[in-house]
Amino acid sequence: MMLTLKEVSTSGYRSLRAITYPVGRLEVFVGANGVGKTNLYRGLELLQAAAANRLGLVLAREGLGSAFWAGTRRQGSPARMKFAATLAESSGATRFSYEIEVGFPAQPAGAFEKEPQIKSEVLSAISGGRTVRLVDRQGPSVMARSGDGRPVEIDIDLLGSETVLGRLQDPSEYSAMDAVRRTLLEWRFYHDFRTDEASPLRRPCVAVASPTLASDGANLAAVFATLSKIREDTTDLDQVIANAFPGAELFIDPPDEAATFGMTFAEFPRRVFAPAELSDGTLRFLALAGALMAYRLPPFIALNEPESSLHPDLMAPLADLIVRASKRTQVWLVTHSERLAELVGRSDGAEIRRVLKKDGATWIDGLKLFGAYAEEED
Repeated sequence: MMLTLKEVSTSGYRSLRAITYPVGRLEVFVGANGVGKTNLYRGLELLQAAAANRLGLVLAREGLGSAFWAGTRRQGSPARMKFAATLAESSGATRFSYEIEVGFPAQPAGAFEKEPQIKSEVLSAISGGRTVRLVDRQGPSVMARSGDGRPVEIDIDLLGSETVLGRLQDPSEYSAMDAVRRTLLEWRFYHDFRTDEASPLRRPCVAVASPTLASDGANLAAVFATLSKIREDTTDLDQVIANAFPGAELFIDPPDEAATFGMTFAEFPRRVFAPAELSDGTLRFLALAGALMAYRLPPFIALNEPESSLHPDLMAPLADLIVRASKRTQVWLVTHSERLAELVGRSDGAEIRRVLKKDGATWIDGLKLFGAYAEEED
């Protein structure tokens, strides 16, 4: 069972002092450099890191001290950052709220001095106006409700930097936690596909059926081959490429031990150009096409500045890709391009959110403190 993201909350992280906002089917965040759009994106990535039991590692790589809210804190209050998400079943009858709070270790003993430590971690079920805590971790102590609904203290070997979400893996006993974890792990984040000479996009990949594009695009050729040889339908993909590159055609070779593809162009209709020969912009657009038109889309896709290195003429085809994908899954987009935002915003259901700075903190125009937009409140 995959769950739908309904709300995100982040506090104490970089430029995110405290922000809670709802998430719809197609969300577009646009704003100037330096307002913190990427920090909103990173907040989502860190939720996935918690599900993978990598949150401590990821924050340590960032440098825990520099990852905290950059502004002033109340005197005497400890440095803390919190990440939370509300997810819902397809019926909407039950929602699950997951939140995790991170800080420095209280004592050096049992932890590295600058190692991120999980201070609290809570998973709740919300149904019919009633909220029930399914998992409640406070420091080293973990309470969980098993299949019969009774809260019990869990004896689990849990380091201070590890997450319960990543460690407590028993679907038969903790089905809600399993559903939340699997959903978060299925999310995909696409940002800045490499197009240098050594990029995996430019190389053949192992020929294994690939319903979803990897975050680094390494299985792009297999994604195309899956559409061609398993679905046996590349009509939509061919149309998008023809709109983006008039007169061009994508050639998908029959997969053998490796999967490969190439392109012809109007100027050279008899010459198939291998990925190693394609321009950076062409290759990046093809990677985005693989991400957004794959055989099976993940339950949630986050795109961070997908317009980078693309020619302005590709904004309309890119917007078309994004809108098409939003008919099949949730899409969350950060962009510098007003043109791309305007094109995507023409679609029914698309929400354009303008990101700005408010008293030094990242904020979203029209957002109320309790996590609703002004027009939705009205």
